[in-house]
Amino acid sequence: MTPTPSPLVPEQEAVLFEGNPALLPSLGSVLLAILTLGLALLVFWARSHGIRYRLTSQRIVVEYGLLSKRTEHIDIYRVVDYVVERPFSQRLMGTGNLRLRTMDKSAPELNIFGIKTDVPALYERLRQATEVERARRGVRTVDYE
Repeated sequence: MTPTPSPLVPEQEAVLFEGNPALLPSLGSVLLAILTLGLALLVFWARSHGIRYRLTSQRIVVEYGLLSKRTEHIDIYRVVDYVVERPFSQRLMGTGNLRLRTMDKSAPELNIFGIKTDVPALYERLRQATEVERARRGVRTVDYE
C-alpha cells in the first residue's frame, strides 16, 4: 500500500517571476529622465528598488520599502480576475502591467506595474497555476451578478 500525501504538505512551489519594476518602464519616463538631466533617475531608482515582486505557483509576495519593509502575501487561489495592460510606450520598452482582483480582504486589488517580462506569457502561467491550486485545495468560486 502506497502512502498518500497529506493535504497539509504543500506541493513544490515554482517561481514564475521574481524582480523589481523596471527602472524606466515607459518611453515617458525616458523622456523625463532626459529633460531633467538624469535627476529623475534618482526618483525612478528609489521607486523601482522600493518594490520587489515574487510570483510563484502558490502565492504572490510583494515587498514594499527601501529601509522599512512591508510584505504582503496573497495565496494564488484567491485571485479571481486578471487584466494585462501593455500601453504603447511600455511595449516599446518591453514592460507591462498586471492588475489582479482577489478575494483577499486586505488587498482586493493588486497592481503589478512596469515589470520587464513577457506579461501575456506570465498571465497564462499565473492563470494555469491558479486553476491547479484551486483544484488542489478544492476551492470553487461562484459569480454573483
